Amino acid sequence: MTTFRTFRTQDDAHRALDGAYRALAEDDASNAFISLLSHQDARDAVDTAFREVPDGRLTGMIIAVKDNIDVAGFDTTAACPGYAYRPAQDAACVAALRASGAVVIGKTNLDQFATGLVGTRSPYGAVSDAAVPERISGGSSSGSAVAVAARIVDAALGTDTAGSGRVPAGLQGIVGIKATVGVVSTEGVVPACASYDCVTVFAGSSADAEAVMGVMASTGSREWPSDVRFTAPTTPVVGAPADLPGLSASWREAFDGAVEHLRATGCEIRIIDLAPALEAARMLYDSALVAERAEAVGEFVEAASADDGGNRGAGAGLDPTVASIVTGATQWNGADVLRARRLLAERGRAAMQEWDGVDVVVVPTAPFHPTIAAVEADPVGVNSAMGTYTNFCNLLDLCGVAVPWTTVDDSGRPEDGESARLPANFGVTILGRAFEDGVVGGVASLFGGAACPEDVSTSWTVSGGDGANVNAVPVVVFGAHLRGQPLNWELRALGAAFVGDVETTADYHLYALDTVPPKPGLTGPVEGGHRILGEEWLITPTGLGRFLAGLPAPMALGRVTLSDGRQVTGFTCQPAAVEGAQDISRFGGWREYVSPARSGGRS
Repeated sequence: MTTFRTFRTQDDAHRALDGAYRALAEDDASNAFISLLSHQDARDAVDTAFREVPDGRLTGMIIAVKDNIDVAGFDTTAACPGYAYRPAQDAACVAALRASGAVVIGKTNLDQFATGLVGTRSPYGAVSDAAVPERISGGSSSGSAVAVAARIVDAALGTDTAGSGRVPAGLQGIVGIKATVGVVSTEGVVPACASYDCVTVFAGSSADAEAVMGVMASTGSREWPSDVRFTAPTTPVVGAPADLPGLSASWREAFDGAVEHLRATGCEIRIIDLAPALEAARMLYDSALVAERAEAVGEFVEAASADDGGNRGAGAGLDPTVASIVTGATQWNGADVLRARRLLAERGRAAMQEWDGVDVVVVPTAPFHPTIAAVEADPVGVNSAMGTYTNFCNLLDLCGVAVPWTTVDDSGRPEDGESARLPANFGVTILGRAFEDGVVGGVASLFGGAACPEDVSTSWTVSGGDGANVNAVPVVVFGAHLRGQPLNWELRALGAAFVGDVETTADYHLYALDTVPPKPGLTGPVEGGHRILGEEWLITPTGLGRFLAGLPAPMALGRVTLSDGRQVTGFTCQPAAVEGAQDISRFGGWREYVSPARSGGRS
């Protein structure tokens, strides 16, 4: 059973809040916020969270929310003043976070109606990079990413249709998780392209991002398959593109370094052709699929433009580039959309054929880091290039995690002049098939401190507040399937996820069996037994069935009672198998028995 502590203590939460508001007083956080609680109201909100949710997993966490996601008590503007409304309740994802103790202190700036990857398409001001003000923040979830990068908040929510939950993460040097489409509810989110919209999370660390995503994932309605993998296999096969259009030599060198890091940490690298995926990506804006943007806010945009005396909606605060994209999307009819979806399916099949035999694919998160001036000079061209490695993701029903990798000596755009020679963040994104979120997270963690895939513990898919809507079965192992033992790979191959160490009640015996490889046998419950240490894993019912089908005699699966009172499926053995076998119960566990430090005490 997974147990949680609060994110931080109440006193520490107040100290974090005080530091955030001091930073905001000294710097406006690069136009990151559209609305913000007063310092006192934020302090009161922290106290309320500790009073109402004293033991929540996120109690004490300070968060911000992109301003196209409803938060009760704040206006939702979608970065368009004329569109603003006051929601009666939280979006489903926000409600889940607040129920887990998180405190929302403000709503963040964005590319209007979440249409853009640059962070400059907002009447509330362009959001600049947290380190180099001349550069863009990345968008459309611009303010959320900068609020995290500037350490104003612990985590922030974004949305992602074309890469808005990943591009800003890459440019700001933080973590961004974009789960499988439908895993997090979009109820209470202003749509951009409803079929492909996702709620995402930014944080400074994978652990914080996964904590938030794990809670939000309880809100999704999409059904998970019964054979989903919760973690990466022991030796993940990672696809790396042969060609990377748009990358300068220095950024290509940084990407190659990331690939070599994956190889050094135990991954197998396989070169793939990304061209079919890039071809599919063009359909997001260059086909009838863009009609969904007109369906989402087209009526408002057209009315605002018509009521503004030919000023293209300036009175409502419409961004001209966004308005032109939305109104241009009205040219398509239903038949066009159906044809586009059929073509997308064909291109998707071609793209995914390149993934045969690979677990995940690694790509650059962004091709370069442009200046605000460069975007102003070419707002459509630069924005389109920013989505080179992100636009295909939701179209192909992929999940992804953007992680920071290194700092490069330049922006990747020498034409940007002096600012191009300043250091920039370089990040990569790990992409996986739908519902392979745990596999993607496992490989992504290799950039966050895990030395090898075996070091990765439970992913957010099964460890969040209520957890994602996944049917997971706990299994307890006591011997050769423990982490670091010779048969652990069998669990990993089935996608099982490590939860934590456990202990039985004092009613069991452990015997050293004469098998290859060596393994113990657990028997009980009996009077006069011992507490035996083991490990709890989570596995799907399908995975458990496969595991049981391959189980050799004399091993068996049975009910085992743990010290916390739970009865779970555990690794046992047939009673006849222990006749004449050495009773090693006094060691307390198999790992303790085989430990070299204890070998002298065996008898």
